[in-house]
Amino acid sequence: MKTSILYATMTGHSKKIALEIARELNISAYNIKENPQIDSCDLLLIVSGIYGGQCKQELLEFVKHLNGTQVKSAALITSSMKKVTQKAIREVLTSNGIEVKEEEYLCQGGFLFMGLSHPNKDEIAGAVEFAKKYIVD
Repeated sequence: MKTSILYATMTGHSKKIALEIARELNISAYNIKENPQIDSCDLLLIVSGIYGGQCKQELLEFVKHLNGTQVKSAALITSSMKKVTQKAIREVLTSNGIEVKEEEYLCQGGFLFMGLSHPNKDEIAGAVEFAKKYIVD
């Protein structure tokens, strides 16, 4: 199964999560800021945070250009202060013919002085385990 990781980050938390998943699963992680070319894949793991109750706009714009022939399915991994889901990302992917896994991994985010220790090593390990359950050889 060809799997890739796409991440968008403002604080570095999503990058930390994405790179650990990539390391553990020996797959590529792409930063949205580099406008990556996502090759055809069976599973795209999308890692990002929620900022002010909203998904990262650059990520939303990027996924609007993905389609079901390019990406068969996606799984969402989200860090958020209030554990808000990536609803807008899910809706765009679904409308583009991409199956989005029903379960979304949510972990505590941190911003400024709030949630400074998040995501912690257990939350990052949880994200890795979440990703592993969708990887089928």
